[in-house]
Amino acid sequence: MNAEPNRVNADVLYESFRPDSFTRTDESDDREFYKRDRMVGHLDSLALATVENIIGRLVIEKDPAILDLMASWSSHLPAELRAAKVTGLGLNGNELARNEALSERIVHDLNADPHLPFADGVFDVVLNTVSVDYLVKPFEIFAEAGRVLKPGGLFLVLFSNRMFPEKAVKVWVEASEAERVELVRLYFRKSGLFEEPEVFVSAGRPRPRDDKYAHLGIPSDPVYAVYAERMGGAAARPKRPKPVESPVDAPAKKDPRPVRETLRCPHCGERMKKWATPNHPFSTWDTDFLYICFNDGCPYVVRCWTAMSKQGNPGMSCRFVYDPARDSAIALPIVNLNALRDGIVEE
Repeated sequence: MNAEPNRVNADVLYESFRPDSFTRTDESDDREFYKRDRMVGHLDSLALATVENIIGRLVIEKDPAILDLMASWSSHLPAELRAAKVTGLGLNGNELARNEALSERIVHDLNADPHLPFADGVFDVVLNTVSVDYLVKPFEIFAEAGRVLKPGGLFLVLFSNRMFPEKAVKVWVEASEAERVELVRLYFRKSGLFEEPEVFVSAGRPRPRDDKYAHLGIPSDPVYAVYAERMGGAAARPKRPKPVESPVDAPAKKDPRPVRETLRCPHCGERMKKWATPNHPFSTWDTDFLYICFNDGCPYVVRCWTAMSKQGNPGMSCRFVYDPARDSAIALPIVNLNALRDGIVEE
């Protein structure tokens, strides 16, 4: 879903910063915290595929020189991307050594020293993946990223809603996901070195079935991409294509006949399941059965995660429901993808 969250006024956000906005719960030495090797995936497999997809779409330079900022054991570069050089700058030497995409590895603590140890204009691309929330000096670091980029070069910042909360800065922890997008936009703008930043969001997609959290009925990890080019690029340079969703299982073919004839979801085409309405003294249902689409990948469900969040109900979605007694459709809110399933009476 390429849907941007609700916009937040950047000036209001900037003026709301307090002296402690970029402090952390744990102010111990970052080098000690990240000394322990963490060779784990910080996102589920679909979200990681989305990250690779975004990088592959946006990096259009031939044989680019890439800086992976705050790098770890994987840079999430697609296999078809042929880089002339990939420099990884991070805090854990063992994780950097494990990263086979890197041709150069530098251990450097950006929170202690935001200056990047590179000359001006030496990189085509700067990447920062699921780490922007830990920056205590983001304005200085975004300015540094602009300095080391060539004119027209790309700075791509990717993040999700996972973090080490004790090491994320206070303003990030307290912000909504929409505010975090605007916060990163603000970092770009205040540097004065980038074109207007663009945003791509992938959210509300079904979690992979083999994921360890799949049983909880929550969607795949959202992926937010905020990116911009360094000012001064050639006017005739190629335009970067917009990111697109990474593929998931194709939905069933839609049936053009009315729902009352097919009992198929008009949004994804899958057969709906007969569902018994709750039978208790406080029930307000005046019909015994409804038909509900239980396809977790249905576009209706996927869109609804974002729609409900915009309405002030984060962490909720809704399912498409057909009421045969009235020949009408309604939406039933759900708190996770397992909700309502115990009422299925006919597969």
